Amino acid sequence: MDRKSQVGLKSILRKISSKELLSAEAQHNKLMYSVIGFMPACDFVDNAMLISNLGYLLSQKGLNTCILDMKVFYPNLYQYLDVEPHTKGNGFIKVLKSDNIDIRNEIQQTKYKKLFLLSPSPQDLFEEYFEFDFEQIDRVITTLKQTFDIVLIDIPNNPPLEFCLGAMKNCHAGFFTATERIEVTTNMIKLLDYANSVGISTAKFTSVIFMNLQDIEFDYQVVKDSGFQIAAALPLVKSAVAEANEGKLYLKDTPILNKYFVKEIHRVADWLAEQ
Repeated sequence: MDRKSQVGLKSILRKISSKELLSAEAQHNKLMYSVIGFMPACDFVDNAMLISNLGYLLSQKGLNTCILDMKVFYPNLYQYLDVEPHTKGNGFIKVLKSDNIDIRNEIQQTKYKKLFLLSPSPQDLFEEYFEFDFEQIDRVITTLKQTFDIVLIDIPNNPPLEFCLGAMKNCHAGFFTATERIEVTTNMIKLLDYANSVGISTAKFTSVIFMNLQDIEFDYQVVKDSGFQIAAALPLVKSAVAEANEGKLYLKDTPILNKYFVKEIHRVADWLAEQ
């Protein structure tokens, strides 16, 4: 991280100092729900594309926004935000291992103002993440919650993994992401039943963001009848995928935007920012 990025990052994160603790808490309390999770309910969704663009919108609304990539086996948000990946042993895993690590050194500033990323390294070994439990995960998310206005978490749908249930446990609100697949409703119910069986509140994960829609016949009423609310419905936009492959944000870097995509993602961003 260059000197300019370091200065920008510290100017945001200095809220964590004792002198500004009160003002940081006051800012944090502006939002009722400041830790928001996103979990895929089926294949063919693109959480990273959704979260990166949503994070950009929230940062443009003046919110100091941190994205936490908890897909510890296959992190990819650094690619979507055009951030240099951490080297092995740095980033998310480093702050998990010790509470003596200054988290400010592991959070990366993106090229977008007020938008930051905490990510695992793609070079980390799978087995290095098997040793962590809820205590370490709680500590890291709590620190981010106290530091930023809003935290967006990309949650892996892997219920036996602590990083799945630990993230759900710490979220104030959560969204399943889904597309036109027959197994969507069953998958959501099955996961919530399991989470509830181990004592994790599931009422906060009752909203669904449909994305990558291709106008395929699908029974949305089944989703609603099962107790879920459809928060947004985003069409598949090929240019959004193409921009992501080049490390660009669709909403920022594309001159011609799909009006339906824009309308629906703004619906979610407005709710998060104005709650």
